[in-house]
Amino acid sequence: MSGSVSSEDVLRDAPSYAPRPFELADLELLLSGAYAPLTGFLARADLVSLARTGRLADGTPWPVPVVLEIPIELAERLDPRDPARRTVVLTDLEGAPLAAIEASDVWKIAENRYGLGGPVHRMGDGGHGPFQRLRRTPEEVRSLLPPGRVLGVIADRPLHRPQLAQIAHAARTLGAHLLILIPVSGHGPDGLPPEALVRAIFAARDRMPPATVVAVPLLPHGDEMRDALLRSKVAAAYGVTHVLSTGESLSGAGLRVLVPRELAYDNRDGQWRWRDDIPPRNRRLAMPPEEIDDLLDRGFPLPEWHTPPAVAKELSRVRPPRRHRGLVVFFTGLSGSGKSTIARNLADALRETGERTVTLLDGDIVRRELTAGLGFSKADRDRNVRRIGWVAAEVGRHRGMAVACPIAPYEAARAAVRRMAVEAGAGFVLVHVATPLEVCERRDRKGLYARARAGQLRGMTGIDDPYEEPLDAELTLDTTTMSVAEAVEVVLGHLVENGWVEPKLN
Repeated sequence: MSGSVSSEDVLRDAPSYAPRPFELADLELLLSGAYAPLTGFLARADLVSLARTGRLADGTPWPVPVVLEIPIELAERLDPRDPARRTVVLTDLEGAPLAAIEASDVWKIAENRYGLGGPVHRMGDGGHGPFQRLRRTPEEVRSLLPPGRVLGVIADRPLHRPQLAQIAHAARTLGAHLLILIPVSGHGPDGLPPEALVRAIFAARDRMPPATVVAVPLLPHGDEMRDALLRSKVAAAYGVTHVLSTGESLSGAGLRVLVPRELAYDNRDGQWRWRDDIPPRNRRLAMPPEEIDDLLDRGFPLPEWHTPPAVAKELSRVRPPRRHRGLVVFFTGLSGSGKSTIARNLADALRETGERTVTLLDGDIVRRELTAGLGFSKADRDRNVRRIGWVAAEVGRHRGMAVACPIAPYEAARAAVRRMAVEAGAGFVLVHVATPLEVCERRDRKGLYARARAGQLRGMTGIDDPYEEPLDAELTLDTTTMSVAEAVEVVLGHLVENGWVEPKLN
């Protein structure tokens, strides 16, 4: 494991930087020894050697790059040749120091993005967050394992009866101790937050062979092969000799990969057996994740033949029926399209039901109270929309309903808002009020279009600044001939049809 930085003099004037989430996960794996023999982020010499030979510059075998990118503003402050200008304090997203990196190399990767290579050294007490007791180092875990084979399972999804039966069969066949590695650095592929995933795995422990459970900071890098190779390295570092595939390929690191056959439930005696051993009329296949999500969304219980009750309870806690879950209804459209009027009337109609608290985030109010000081550049518009999205997601996290109606002209910012809502456990409905520009100009209640056409106003969306029409809207409205009341009814109808609100009784 890396050493500890103790000299306050060295760090006092060092710049700080918060890496991206998957880089923070890589940092934790470096500090824990799970990426051994690496002691830091790779520099150019290692990357060139890796691309040519599959080995680091010193000849050490290693499968894929582990790199850290930094912005140009930080790169310009660093000089690996100057001891006073080569240290960077790496922080988490909230600014808490995690480690220091001693720059051995800084190089340009792309426009305004640079690579930073060098060894890392832990700072502080090792981080915070739920289930810290499970974040053991590979050295600690290996000391707890019995001698012999170790079956590793990277549990990035809840374990239902089919997976539990496969695990039990593999452990029994190998005569291996079971090691469950739970990724805890971000939401899983089915959207579960990491703390909920840990609870769901523990809820299934009485259905497993004796097992050691450890939380590991694994996060996808956007490349399946790269992620598979890194997962293999991490599993091997924790002492795994055989790994049970759970959908993603794992290779390398000397591991034996077990690919399970498909199991099915036998109606005759309630046992899980290999699919081909059960007559078709007597078999039930494992439920796909989409079917499980649909049952939870509608408030139906997960069938006990498929999911242990304790696991079902944890999943229903984190994914309650839609009518009890937080929701963000996000309107986007040109100025004058009618989105603010529809949003206000929708919020009033939702308040009448009394089902949940409703928070209206209107563009003008937000500009005055939440994002005062921001201008109308692309960067400031993005910040405005993302701040609205963060507040809306927090409303949804606490099972309220947020109705937001900024112009939100850029796809990337809208996608970020959707992601924030989903990661907060809330639903997200994007409503595109697609009223044509010429209609919006005729309305021009604030006179903005007239000023833009006269050259008195720059950056007007639809005139000299683009509006990127959404391709992923759940609803599209055109208020050219549609009244406000009709538009509200369409939105309410969508919310009722999809289970977000109860139908009106009158």
